[in-house]
Amino acid sequence: MPLQGHKPIVRTQTTRDRGADQVVTWRCDQLVQSGLPLSLAARLAQDPRYDLHTLIDLLKRGSPPDLAIRILAPLERDDTP
Repeated sequence: MPLQGHKPIVRTQTTRDRGADQVVTWRCDQLVQSGLPLSLAARLAQDPRYDLHTLIDLLKRGSPPDLAIRILAPLERDDTP
């Protein structure tokens, strides 16, 4: 319960979060400019495991988007012994 005369602390988005959002937006824009549909670009832009520059390079060299994405897809880790 807040003390009388004191306002509760309201947490806002941190500078780090805003910076991360700007990076994702930039990555998405770059992928759309390279020919990916917005929905696919948005999904890939949020996954830092994809090397954006290599993906764009593959697309510029004529690789179909689905193949370029498969080539750069992160390997699934199986942590079971």
